[in-house]
Amino acid sequence: MLRKIFRFIIKVFLWFIVISVLSVVLFRFVPVPFTPLMMSRALEQRDRGEEMYANHDWVPIAEISPELQKAVIASEDGKFFTHYGFDFEAIEKAYENNKKGKRIKGGSTISQQTAKNVFLWQGRSYLRKGLEAYFTVLIELIWSKERIMEVYLNSIEMGDGIYGAQAAAKYWYKKDAKNLTRYEAAGIAAILPSPLKYKATNSSSYVNSRKGHIVRQMRYIKLDY
Repeated sequence: MLRKIFRFIIKVFLWFIVISVLSVVLFRFVPVPFTPLMMSRALEQRDRGEEMYANHDWVPIAEISPELQKAVIASEDGKFFTHYGFDFEAIEKAYENNKKGKRIKGGSTISQQTAKNVFLWQGRSYLRKGLEAYFTVLIELIWSKERIMEVYLNSIEMGDGIYGAQAAAKYWYKKDAKNLTRYEAAGIAAILPSPLKYKATNSSSYVNSRKGHIVRQMRYIKLDY
């Protein structure tokens, strides 16, 4: 019986490896149609008695303003082009400050956030964090930095029922993502820590302060694809 259980576990593990690798290879070339977060948000809408709604328009990275690409790097992951999926200095800093009870940005890179958004559920369990690390390694090995950025900007939540750069640009600024100005891009990037709470337009003083900081940091960022 123990031998059968062991063989079953091994088979499940091997199938998981095969399916996960094939999924990452597939999404190296194919647009991501939906994410687990989109589904969970839709179910939350249904439970509240609201219409299930998700605005998600995939566009290639060539049709996303370079200003938005710089803005999310400035806001979320300043070492995006130099790390291999993990910013260990940021992770250590976040860990030490969290132990002290300080509320600061976590240590997740854009690569980690992309892995979580596309392949996993939301949560803070050790299992999910372990799988996040696994998928982060896979996409860093199989995808280019440009592809990681493309998938990230097309899948991330940018408002209530708003997913991806094109939908966000249309919703917040009534224009295409390729036409976003530097300050508009900073407005979208500024709300990413809590897109259901903050607004990119008619923003609070806190978000406006973040916009200004992001704009200043964007001057030092070069897109190195």
